[in-house]
Amino acid sequence: MPKLASAQYDIGFLETWPNFVAKTRKWVQEAADNQADMLLFPEYACMELASLFPKAVYSSLSEQLVALQTLLPDYLQLFKTLAVEYRLYIQAGTFPVQQQNGEYRNRAYFFSPQGTLDFQEKLTMTRFENEQWHISRGFEIKVFETEFGKVAINICYDSEFPHYARRQAEQGATLILTPSCTDTRAGYNRVRIGCQARALENQCYVAQASLVGNADWSEAVDVNCGAAAIFTPVDRGFPDNGILAVGEYNRPQWVYAEVDMAAIERVRKEGQVFNYRDWPKQFDCR
Repeated sequence: MPKLASAQYDIGFLETWPNFVAKTRKWVQEAADNQADMLLFPEYACMELASLFPKAVYSSLSEQLVALQTLLPDYLQLFKTLAVEYRLYIQAGTFPVQQQNGEYRNRAYFFSPQGTLDFQEKLTMTRFENEQWHISRGFEIKVFETEFGKVAINICYDSEFPHYARRQAEQGATLILTPSCTDTRAGYNRVRIGCQARALENQCYVAQASLVGNADWSEAVDVNCGAAAIFTPVDRGFPDNGILAVGEYNRPQWVYAEVDMAAIERVRKEGQVFNYRDWPKQFDCR
């Protein structure tokens, strides 16, 4: 069974690219030493890279987005190198990427041990992203092939809308990764409740990663709180509360759990209830 590592990643003021490389390698090394096969970093974990630029840049919502684009190629190369070196699947911290038309989209890049990469864009934006940060939504809903089965990504707020995960589950996803960035306990709980609901109704695993720690220097991610967790169906063969593992609130750490992808197929066929199978019936009220 693959071992999943979900991060409670502490944002920091790094000042230099080598400091970011060293920090990232340390996190990946720790997970690899604990025999993890797949790593999940939080939403907007990359925003600590804004600290590599002058104050006029890192304190400006718009200027930091422009400056970060210069680091994107190195960011992608770093995670590609680490995924290949440690033979891991890695969903890196999401990155706001400028499009040809000038708008920005929040992308979760997914790297394989073979050196390939793909991405899922955030599909529904929060008020802050829409109204203040001016980050735009994506449109394509993807599923990624891995040696362990099909994996999908719901970025933070996307986990609160069931039709995204449902479409991914119908395309074969048995694990949904949810990188999150929340600045209140209520926000964290909204994402957590969404993750648990998606695991329940689709009878699949859902993993949540959280950005933690304060960054007073950043207008974008100044306050961050939450806990990483791996959620399951609530049925025979799984925990009675649907929680396979959960971290200590706000403490930087990896949260680990082995995920039995084959068990998802079994519970969908032999469970006490058939949430996944019965989904279409909810629309038939005759």
